[in-house]
Amino acid sequence: MYPFIRMAWQVFKHRKAAPLALTGTHFSRHVCLPWDIDLWKELNNGRTLTIYDLGRIPLAIRTGLAATLRVNGWGLTVAGASVRYRRRVRMFETVEMRSRAICWDARFIYIEQSMWRASGDCANHILYRSAITGANGIVAPAQAIQAMGGDGQSPTGPGWVAAWIKADAQRPWPPMQD
Repeated sequence: MYPFIRMAWQVFKHRKAAPLALTGTHFSRHVCLPWDIDLWKELNNGRTLTIYDLGRIPLAIRTGLAATLRVNGWGLTVAGASVRYRRRVRMFETVEMRSRAICWDARFIYIEQSMWRASGDCANHILYRSAITGANGIVAPAQAIQAMGGDGQSPTGPGWVAAWIKADAQRPWPPMQD
């Protein structure tokens, strides 16, 4: 089940946090609860993706993106992701999540998030390709950013993001069927 109560808590908790630039970093803390674990008593890989929502939505609120989406009747969807798991997150362990938009292109906003353990180790890291959607399909990120009062120009993304975009563009769609 989706963690609606935890999401409401995160939105409530950060409701008075200072506004962020679109590429600013949102910090939040999260606890791995019993219903988040797998058979090995650690954070389930699928649940990790759901918990990342708990950082992305407050990020969208703090940057003003959520309000712009609401005013224009737009939505926000995940259009791709690449995750790297490196350290276990055990039951009842607290992690600090860091969430930020890195850059955008003509169709997508690229968002990175990471979870950090108290020891200072990064447990996992994800790069999302996110699309703003409207009645006529994908809304150009520059259009949304201009609606937020920005100039729409993307910062230059790091090379690893550009490499992921290029590699993913070579992936066949729809996938091959046997």
